[in-house]
Amino acid sequence: MNHPESITAAVVDILADILDLDPSQATPEAYVVRDLQAESIDLLEIGVSMQHRLGIEVDDDTLFLKNMRKVLARAAKSGAAPAEALAAEYPHLEAGRIEEILADSGSGPVIKVRDLIAYAADRAGERED
Repeated sequence: MNHPESITAAVVDILADILDLDPSQATPEAYVVRDLQAESIDLLEIGVSMQHRLGIEVDDDTLFLKNMRKVLARAAKSGAAPAEALAAEYPHLEAGRIEEILADSGSGPVIKVRDLIAYAADRAGERED
């Protein structure tokens, strides 16, 4: 895919525009909902903007980890390892990030800016540092 800008810059710009914030606030470690105060309507707009701007297919459920609790419940019921179940459902997330999510899942919405970037890079067939 040939973009005039990096995926990271595009995602940060999308977040800054939709959430009306300074781009410096959309750091990779910022939580999209907890820190940047995104609401459900914002998430929908972010997904649509990423699809149009980056030319990627966006599945909101996967992008925003919407079915994470269901995936974990199914894993618990079947005796599967939670990390393996999340890795299968969300292949764009690295193992270390999945472990962070599992440790943090009781604190509220876990999606971070870096997860959006990883999703976009995965869908675009690119690796972002």
